Amino acid sequence: MDLKTYLSSKRGRARQLAKQIGGYESDISDWKQGKQPVPIPRCRAIESATSGEVTRPDLRPTDWYEIWPELIGAPGSPPVPTASTEAA
Repeated sequence: MDLKTYLSSKRGRARQLAKQIGGYESDISDWKQGKQPVPIPRCRAIESATSGEVTRPDLRPTDWYEIWPELIGAPGSPPVPTASTEAA
């Protein structure tokens, strides 16, 4: 599930997530709105804090396979984008 959906599904989740990952609620709001990408070092913490409801590929859909190649082919991971799917 994407971060926006996760945070919108229950009141107070942004504050709770910020506390769990040692971040700022304003940063989480920016990530939710797509104003800035989720920093790579925060992705694993978010995946853990959300008990896997929001995955690293959810947080970095265009480059997750370059950052975490060990996730390629893992259960639940999306397919690796190809040149034809990136152009679409």
